[in-house]
Amino acid sequence: MPLFTIWEILQIAITIVVVGFIFSAHIRKPRTELEDYLTINIWEDIKYAAIVAAPAVILHELMHKFVALGYGFSAHYVASWWGLAIGALLKIIGSGFIFFLPGYVSISGMGTAWQFGLTALAGPLTNLILFLISWIILERGLMPKYAHLWATSKQINLWLFAFNMLPIPGLDGLTFYLGLLSLF
Repeated sequence: MPLFTIWEILQIAITIVVVGFIFSAHIRKPRTELEDYLTINIWEDIKYAAIVAAPAVILHELMHKFVALGYGFSAHYVASWWGLAIGALLKIIGSGFIFFLPGYVSISGMGTAWQFGLTALAGPLTNLILFLISWIILERGLMPKYAHLWATSKQINLWLFAFNMLPIPGLDGLTFYLGLLSLF
């Protein structure tokens, strides 16, 4: 059985483009005022926003999938069409507020609560690692030409880590904390 189905790959690609669209008003490639005035290229803004924001979302979900597969579970990425549509609609109406649920990994199989808890932790932990990578790059002054990209990546990944670790039904945090409690 292949690691990804064609349908999963298509859903991931669509998620990346929509995430880029959702963030394109908030994450724009740095330009001079003259460039900004002379060129309005929505595709460049979407591409840049996708490069910055999509790894936080996609790698988060893929780590859920890889850890689940490692435990022998069945795991498939599923785009949340409603969640992406809500995010896109908020962007279209210019709400200035970003809210979206891009997708999730559907996991099935028999396992312990701790295994499911660690699978849930894998996504937010990925965001924490991406936050730390961005923070180190900024602190050490590495790649100063891309400081805007790394600063934005740092913020997005910290927010995703903190939000997903809340002990709220439907979020990774609750599944992880319940798995942790199962050890006692």
